[in-house]
Amino acid sequence: MNGPARIRVMVVDDHPLLREGIAAVLARQTDIELVAEAADGLEAIEQFRQHRPDVTLMDLQMPRMNGIDAIAAIRRDHPAARMVVLTTYKGDAQALRAIKAGATGYLLKSTLRKEMVETIRSVHAGRRHVPAEIACEIAEHVADDALSLREIDVLGRVAVGNTNREVARQLGISEETVKAHLKNLFAKLSAKDRTHAVMLALKRGILQI
Repeated sequence: MNGPARIRVMVVDDHPLLREGIAAVLARQTDIELVAEAADGLEAIEQFRQHRPDVTLMDLQMPRMNGIDAIAAIRRDHPAARMVVLTTYKGDAQALRAIKAGATGYLLKSTLRKEMVETIRSVHAGRRHVPAEIACEIAEHVADDALSLREIDVLGRVAVGNTNREVARQLGISEETVKAHLKNLFAKLSAKDRTHAVMLALKRGILQI
């Protein structure tokens, strides 16, 4: 008589060594099997269609297509897909984007050895898994005014060293409008100046540079 079906897992990450490490851990589990691997979001979509894993571990920062876009694309075609984000970032904005895209779990790479297997089992059983430190950050900023796409664009250009005049020229807007965007986003982030705003945005995952 056959035992209970094993949890079928796909891992998506552009670092082969990380995928190998995850595969080694999963190989020791009697109730979990690794059925597919992918190195970017586009490959993940194709592998998901082919293998239909029960749980997918998805990196966020990848070439060609990032993890959030891949999660959203997979969930459009397969609404019941269970997706766990793999990331080194603790930022609340990034976590919230992933959850809104359809992620049901969130796993920091620094905690893989301790938490990965139980997270897979928990998500497969229909539960959400968001580490307490990330849940606290999301709660802390839930009432904040979100930065607009234009404000994020302006801040991203400032972050790589552009002056207000250069940002204005790149976006085809006036320098005064750039200053107004900066003033608004400083208030939303509770930032003292440009450098502080960039630092806060990077920490929270609003910017990735």
